[in-house]
Amino acid sequence: MFEVLAVIPFPAIDPVAVRLGPIAIRWYALAYVVGLLCAWWLVRRVGGGAAILSKRDADDLLMWATLGVVFGGRLGYVLFYKPGYYIAHLDEVLSLWRGGMSFHGGMLGVALAAILFARARKLNIFSVGDLAALAAPIGLFFGRIANFINGELWGRASTVSWAMIFPDPRAGNLPRHPSQLYEAALEGIVLFALLLLAMRFLGSLKRPGEIGGLFLIGYGIARIVSEFFREPDAHLGFLFAGATMGQLLSLPMIAVGLWLIFRARHKAAAPAT
Repeated sequence: MFEVLAVIPFPAIDPVAVRLGPIAIRWYALAYVVGLLCAWWLVRRVGGGAAILSKRDADDLLMWATLGVVFGGRLGYVLFYKPGYYIAHLDEVLSLWRGGMSFHGGMLGVALAAILFARARKLNIFSVGDLAALAAPIGLFFGRIANFINGELWGRASTVSWAMIFPDPRAGNLPRHPSQLYEAALEGIVLFALLLLAMRFLGSLKRPGEIGGLFLIGYGIARIVSEFFREPDAHLGFLFAGATMGQLLSLPMIAVGLWLIFRARHKAAAPAT
């Protein structure tokens, strides 16, 4: 039996940040915009300082990455989370305004965009990927905060003193982990700090692919851990061996991350020819 009176009240924040007549700008949309702009600023500064790409290239990469994260995130949600539904409702596949985005899909979309962009500009694919990976935790942080404001993707029922009752009727009248904040901390703040430390003290940016590998491993571990506190998607529940979809999709990320680090270290150690 859960003690409802002990929970922290869920902050009543309007999901709509700004209303301009009939136009409603939601916090979730602002999270994407702010995240992309902060990422653009970081890529411009770090990429230029490391002589990886010019400021003009950084400006153009923002457009490519935006398309990658939006379409990749949407298609990832369609394919990973509700393929059966969207096969029967093909007209809703691109209905972004109805919600439904997948980080893993967005990551694949950005990765593809970065590869195509690097090939078009004759840049090092792994170095461009490192810059995208370095900036990714910023967007993840703002995205999870927006999830919290929207009262979505709530946590599992819990008796911890900081548990909250989320307003969505589907969450039930149960105190739950504010798992969106856990994810914002792990996937955003902690992961970003670790990547900066690796760049500053380990020289990881000088070994193309290493920052990207660290990001994939770090995010995969953070997502697996946070999923133990997050309520699984109702239409999926627990899958193989009691794991969630988010956990299963994170395992290949960790494997690819390990390969990227091994490749980067091997290339750096190889004698010049």
